[in-house]
Amino acid sequence: MTKTFDVAIVGGGPGGSTCAAFIKKYRPKMSVAIFERETFPRDHVGESQLPAIGKILHELGAWEKIEAANFPIKIGATYRWGNTKDLWDFHFVPNGEFRNEPRPGHYAGQRMQTALQVDRSVYDQILLDHARSLGVEVFEATGIRAVSKEGDHITTLETDQGDLISAKQFVDASGHVGLLRRNMGVQTTEPTNLKNVAFWDYWTDAHWAVTIGTGGTRVQVMSLGYGWIWFIPISPTRTSVGFICPAEHYKSTGLKPEEIYLQAIKDDRRISGLLSGAEREEKFESTKDWSFVAERLTGENWMLVGESAGFADPILAAGMTLTHASAREAAFTLMEIDRGGDAKWLKSEYESRNHRRIMQHIRFADYWYTANAHFSDLKEFTRTLAKDAGLELSADKAFQWLGTGGFVDDDLGGASFAAYSISSLHQIGSRLSAEAPTTAFGGYNGFVLNLDGAKKVDLAHYENGRVTGVPGYERNGKILPLHGLRAWMVEGLKASPRFADSMGYIEHSFQVRGAAFSQAVIDGLLESLESLIRDGWVECKTYKGDVLPDRVEGANVNFQVNRDLELPQSQRSPHLEN
Repeated sequence: MTKTFDVAIVGGGPGGSTCAAFIKKYRPKMSVAIFERETFPRDHVGESQLPAIGKILHELGAWEKIEAANFPIKIGATYRWGNTKDLWDFHFVPNGEFRNEPRPGHYAGQRMQTALQVDRSVYDQILLDHARSLGVEVFEATGIRAVSKEGDHITTLETDQGDLISAKQFVDASGHVGLLRRNMGVQTTEPTNLKNVAFWDYWTDAHWAVTIGTGGTRVQVMSLGYGWIWFIPISPTRTSVGFICPAEHYKSTGLKPEEIYLQAIKDDRRISGLLSGAEREEKFESTKDWSFVAERLTGENWMLVGESAGFADPILAAGMTLTHASAREAAFTLMEIDRGGDAKWLKSEYESRNHRRIMQHIRFADYWYTANAHFSDLKEFTRTLAKDAGLELSADKAFQWLGTGGFVDDDLGGASFAAYSISSLHQIGSRLSAEAPTTAFGGYNGFVLNLDGAKKVDLAHYENGRVTGVPGYERNGKILPLHGLRAWMVEGLKASPRFADSMGYIEHSFQVRGAAFSQAVIDGLLESLESLIRDGWVECKTYKGDVLPDRVEGANVNFQVNRDLELPQSQRSPHLEN
């Protein structure tokens, strides 16, 4: 039996369901099918999210369904990481001030800045059912046993039941296994010196380290001398606890996977205290945890999304964000192709954007490991990385190295690296290095645009189910989209290279349009300026007069020394250890 669709998606996890649901939301006439080899619900690792996912869930129309599941609200993370054994906190909300609000809550206010810690057996089921409710045909317990192709064109898929699946376009959302990727002969590269293995299990009735507001908490990321532990509450009673270490260290111990996992928990007083009285579910799993990226993300009539396209070490909790974001952009791309858009340009933009995004997260994860004094084994693995990059653990060297991946973000409006704003990066540098990084504009008050050798390009902008072209420049792999605050900064510098005059021009332009020239706008313009300098689009000069500072102390503090033991007893675990 042959079944024909406009889009056939392999894999029913968040990548497949998000891609399918967006297509049916914005272009319901397209026929979409998901083929999932397992029957949901099923457990899956990768529970800790970043705030960017909330915006995608809201646009998808799934926020209320997800919020009704009562997953813990992730307000940040507590780390033992860096050059000392002191604990420190990272906050999504400014200064960690999370207000008590009733749940389920709307996607508004502080909830737009926070994230969730999700039980994937529940979360993935909700998203798959949401796609089904929009008209997606879902085939569970349906694996793909054969892929037929002609050159770079997929002709049909054959299911385990013997059915043939024909489609105009195919999407590989099969995760790490990369079913279509492998069958199309796409190679992967491992652009990192880190070769880690991961072990995890689920625990019932573990203690949350802290409870902030209604349902808010922080994940725990605790480094040992030979690896690190994650502790992620994923429901009021269920917690994911995992351990990651170099593959060579694991082999050298002679321990079995479950033995090294339990030994790591025993070695960390904070985690073992939180697990006192808890029971393991005995669902222990292990896997290699190596970062990789596919050499190609698109083909003649196929695309890769999520982990089939690439994977970054989970220290940054970026996996789900990469999956949801790529799935959304793949859906918008396929809809635009169905409308008759330029398939070559659309797929090229999707591929370059998502390849760059994966590489940024891999590079940033490498920096996190290299900057950890406690990881004697991991530092041995990253010695070559640091030496080749000139990283040397200094904050400014780190910025210089990270910037080779581009500080101009992919959302065409701000300045960031691997989902972190530049102001957050400065704070991270202060925590992970011996000194705070300096701003790129410090000591200067003149900034001259340098577009020599750059070519004008159209860059993809994804909004409301459409992909439109935004003017910009490209040079040596770096992009300069003329959109958002960055476009305003460019216009200001065209008006005058003197900083005071260019900012005056921008402020006047805002006033003419009736827009508020707030401190948030000023902060965003400064971050845009720094990204332009670090990516080579602006040259710095010094004129007579005041110069800009080497460091900018923002009003929002994302990193603070951990003070959990000072919280009221009602907000912290009685078994909490530092």
